Amino acid sequence: MSTFKNKHILITGGAGGIGLLMGKEALKQGAEKLIIWDINENKIAKALNSLTHYGDRVFSYKVDISDPNQIYETAQQVHSEHQNIDILINNAGTVVGGDFSTHSRSDIERLIQINLLGTMHTTRAFLDSIIEQENGHIVNIASAAGRMANPKMSVYAGSKWGVIGWSESLRLELNSFSNIKVTTVEPSYINTGLFEGVSPPTLTPLLDAEEISQKIIKAVQKNKIHLREPFMVKILPFLKGILPTRLFDFVAGRLFQVYHSMDTFTGRT
Repeated sequence: MSTFKNKHILITGGAGGIGLLMGKEALKQGAEKLIIWDINENKIAKALNSLTHYGDRVFSYKVDISDPNQIYETAQQVHSEHQNIDILINNAGTVVGGDFSTHSRSDIERLIQINLLGTMHTTRAFLDSIIEQENGHIVNIASAAGRMANPKMSVYAGSKWGVIGWSESLRLELNSFSNIKVTTVEPSYINTGLFEGVSPPTLTPLLDAEEISQKIIKAVQKNKIHLREPFMVKILPFLKGILPTRLFDFVAGRLFQVYHSMDTFTGRT
């Protein structure tokens, strides 16, 4: 089992939402250092203020993970100041809603740069040192959207399909020669505001941010390969495997209204 006690934890997008909640839980579990990466300076300031009682165990860096140069330069700084990262949680992400035909070039590129390439580059920046210490845990926050198509979130779904495929491949590579663990997290909609306005599918309620954050921490401690929430997401691979595509589309689209969940999406204001 992995443990947070006396470990150095780095969380991207760690100044808000489930990133901050996971950071707080890691500190409660005895983490020696929590290192927050985030692009928003105001959120970083608020996060640090909410964590003052943890004293000198919390550190923050302003990083735009859509920029590989910033990732690798800041990673060097982190290595210099903190030596090692034991648990890396790739949490930072963004979403663009609407029909693919309405997306601008910049919408498409920035989303892929953050959700997929940023996750890959951040991991690559720390992977050599994690391999060298022969122990560690990499957590990749993907999405249930990475398991099934959904209208009005095509680019987001594409980015998360990429994260899942890459994360699974990385796990197999590392398992072949090391004790490094990889956990892929695939949640449905979480009530953090990122998907403001969505209509949750039938039998798939909005996930509570604090509850899913605690489940992620527990999944890491138990070295789980996948964490899928809620229950309907757990059975998604099975349903896709046994149902013909048109029948699956009927079940998902007509019965459970998954394909209409983004019709009312507004996003964060």
